[in-house]
Amino acid sequence: MEIERPYLMFLGDVPDMLAAKTAIGVVDWRRDWCLGQVRLAGCKADTGLADMTIAEGARQGAKTLVVGAVNAGGVLPDHWVESVVEAIEAGLDVASGLHMRLGDNPRIREAATKHGAKLFDVRHATQRFDTGKGTKRNGRRLLTVGTDCSVGKKYTAIALEQGMQARGMAATFRATGQTGVLISGRGVALDAVVADFISGAAEWISPESDDAQHWDLVEGQGSLFHPSFAGVTLGLLHGSQPDAFVVCHEPTRTTMRGVRHALPTIRDVIDMTIALGRLTNPAIRCVGIAINTKALTEDAARALVQATGEEYGLPVTDPVRFGVDPIVDHVEALYKTLP
Repeated sequence: MEIERPYLMFLGDVPDMLAAKTAIGVVDWRRDWCLGQVRLAGCKADTGLADMTIAEGARQGAKTLVVGAVNAGGVLPDHWVESVVEAIEAGLDVASGLHMRLGDNPRIREAATKHGAKLFDVRHATQRFDTGKGTKRNGRRLLTVGTDCSVGKKYTAIALEQGMQARGMAATFRATGQTGVLISGRGVALDAVVADFISGAAEWISPESDDAQHWDLVEGQGSLFHPSFAGVTLGLLHGSQPDAFVVCHEPTRTTMRGVRHALPTIRDVIDMTIALGRLTNPAIRCVGIAINTKALTEDAARALVQATGEEYGLPVTDPVRFGVDPIVDHVEALYKTLP
């Protein structure tokens, strides 16, 4: 997918910030790609972008309306369809991370055909994938893994891309979810790939590189310990064939999201990731821990980061709050001495 920019972010009338997490994620990391936001009456989310109508966005040069909101069932409510059709008629393409395909709605499909608009169903790949082969390929790869879902795997991978590039290291963020695809402009949402081809899709996302020192920073999905999503996580681990991984953790949780299973420890995740990852890369190793300290005070966050570092003997940080320098320092030093 090659989605034209700038984006006009559509938030609909969602009831809270969490329901606009796709839009917020894009704005957090690619604000310069975003022209403004469209909010319907009653919307309780705000990305901080300038509010504008679709007509105003089109006049100011917006190229793609991004449906950056979610709802139960992942479908477009009828009153959102009105806005999508209006954007198409104003000359914009449309991108959506919802489960529902845009073209499945007759009004949207007919408008896109009439006006020559492109419809990007970010969650649904048009690329066909082979099964994974597990053959060693040139270049280096780092995968973010989690003790649970929604703990900061995407944010950590993007922060590492920025941190590495600032050091002059060759590094590329590789998106594996709908928000990541919108942030990077390409990628594939692995949760919509047929199970047999997940590892093959992960190989496609992080291909062989001409530069042996180039880092692909692969966005993690789910958790090896989550009963709902471990299958996607394992396929991504085998296909991305990481040389290195960073464990992402949210410290205030006791159970995993949406289920009653207890949260695994960071040690559990490190050991399981190495045990399973060795299938396609015997040299896999943990190079850091990223803790999402958003729910903690500054003092409590710093204390937890320090204590965790002492416990595991690894660089530990909150990538958003404290940056990723400790992990980048470790990776840069470690892989200077490794073949």
